[in-house]
This record gives sequence, structure tokens and C-alpha cells, in this order.
Amino acid sequence: MIELEGVPELVDPVMIAAFEGWNDAGDSASSAVAHLEREWKGEVFAALDAEDYYDFQVNRPTVFLEAGVRRITWPTTRLSVVRVGGEKPRDLVLVRGIEPSMRWRSFCNEILGFAHELGVEMVVILGALLGDTPHTRPVPVSGVTSDPDLARTMDLEETRYEGPTGIVGVLQEACTHAGVPAVSLWAAVPHYVSQPPNPKATLALLNRLEDLIDLRIPLGELAEDARAWQLGVDQLAAEDSEVAEYVQTLEEARDTADLPEASGEAIAREFERYLRRRDGGPGPGPGPGSVAGGHATDGGESTSYLRDTGSGRTRPPRPPREDPEDPGDGVESSDD
Repeated sequence: MIELEGVPELVDPVMIAAFEGWNDAGDSASSAVAHLEREWKGEVFAALDAEDYYDFQVNRPTVFLEAGVRRITWPTTRLSVVRVGGEKPRDLVLVRGIEPSMRWRSFCNEILGFAHELGVEMVVILGALLGDTPHTRPVPVSGVTSDPDLARTMDLEETRYEGPTGIVGVLQEACTHAGVPAVSLWAAVPHYVSQPPNPKATLALLNRLEDLIDLRIPLGELAEDARAWQLGVDQLAAEDSEVAEYVQTLEEARDTADLPEASGEAIAREFERYLRRRDGGPGPGPGPGSVAGGHATDGGESTSYLRDTGSGRTRPPRPPREDPEDPGDGVESSDD
């Protein structure tokens, strides 16, 4: 039995979860939840027992000094709550951790136990995968669910994926079987620039989340970070003609595929976001995957984006895959 002491009664709570690991390309999803915790000053109220779910030889604990005393931080999953005011107050339960090494069903049941006790109305799980998408275009974000009614009412895709899955897919199915509405939001990260962080993908996930739960999210410096990231990758790609040619090929394919998306409905969504941000504070915010605003930064750390740090050379791009959901060898997969 889960007992929650000191947690106030929540208003229309939504649980938002992300996990580091296989379903978190570029740390984009876990960074999105971390951003919510930071901007809204989330208060941690629970942590899962690390002994139950993690192999410490895979996810090792870390030692640090606090006032001269050595302490250990164990890899785990923590839950925090943020209270969002305004005209439509709504509370969020944030779940951020590492994909567990074992006992996934028990792990999901424990998360669902918290959701039940807190009266959570919907669970949104964030993920990111590697894909054949150019870094110069808006980051594609897909919203999927296993619930056909939810897919219809919230304009989501009903998942048809078959293949290996991660904790995102397992948790979504656990929610569905428990009768809890669940949605997964997936951002596609360019496979040729997969190293974290990827603020542009994080920004795209937050924009899509904003639309889904109808809640304005403060972006802080994220738009500026996203623009600086893109400019840094632009510079590195320009140094290698093979990479530049490959990026151009991806751009042409993406632009051709996106032509039908220039619909009245898509334009209306962008205009609604503009109005929300204008009414809520400092000017319009970027659309999904946009990096409007911001400035270039010193590119001192950006060399890790395309370079093989072991050899000092630029890594050649991978050839495009016919099936964007096929993760290939060792890459993240959109399993939902």
C-alpha cells in the first residue's frame, strides 16, 4: 500500500514521465522533464527502491562530498509534483529516472500505484528515437496511444508498432490494461548528430506536450539553446562535403514528405500557440521543433556533435533506412 504523506490534494493531475536509456536519444526526453522540474520548482515526494530495479554494474552509483562527508547517490526513479496556477490550474506529477534493468512489470505497477493514489487523469510518456531527419528542419514529434477512443478524441496515432520495446512501450501498455489513459510523445533525433544534449528535440517535445495538455510551459533559455545547437551543427556539417550532401538529401526528402502538412489545421495550431504565448507573457513562442530566437554560442563544446572523439575524424552518415521504426543496431526505437 502506497501512503503519501505531505502531498496535497492535486487538481486535474497529469503524470509526465521520461527515462534515460534506450528510449531517450540525445537525452531529449529526460531533459524535457528536468526542464519542467526546474522551471516549476518540482518537489520530490517519492523515490523507488534502487535495489529492486537496477543492476549497479550497468548503472553505477556515484560518490560525492557534502560538507566533507562522502555520500552516495543511487540510480533510481523519482517522482515530484508541481503546482501550476493561472486561469486553468493543473498539477503535474513528474516521473524522471533511468530505464530499469529488471522487474519491469513490478516497476510499472509501482508507478501506476502512485498514479492511482494521486488521482492521475492521464499519463504522458516522453521518448526520443534516432531517425533519418535533418537537423535543419523542425523536429518531428508523433503522439501515439494504444487506446482507439483516445486516438480519435485527441488526434493521435493508434500504435501499430511490432518489435523490440523499451520501458516507454511497457509502461504505456500497463496503463492501457489498468484503464489509465496513456499517450507517448516521440521526437525524432538526427542519427548523425545523436550525442546529448539536443535542446531542439527537447523544445519540440515540450511544444507538443503544451498542445496536448493545454498548458503554457515556460521555456526559459531553451529556444536560445536550440538555435545555438543548430548553428553549431551547421558549422560542423559544412566542414565535410559528404555530410553536407547527405543533409541536403534528407532535407529534400523531408520537404517533399511535408508538403501535405501545410494544411489549414497545421497553420491554425501554430497560430493558437502564438496567441497563447502572446497573451501569457513575453512574445510568441516557437512552434514544434522551431528554434526561433536565441543566439550563437562559442562552439568550443560543439565538436562532439559530429566528430568521433577517439579518432578525431568526422563519422560518415548512415544510409537512410526504409522503415523509420526499425532501430537497426543499437539505436533507439519508436516502439509506440
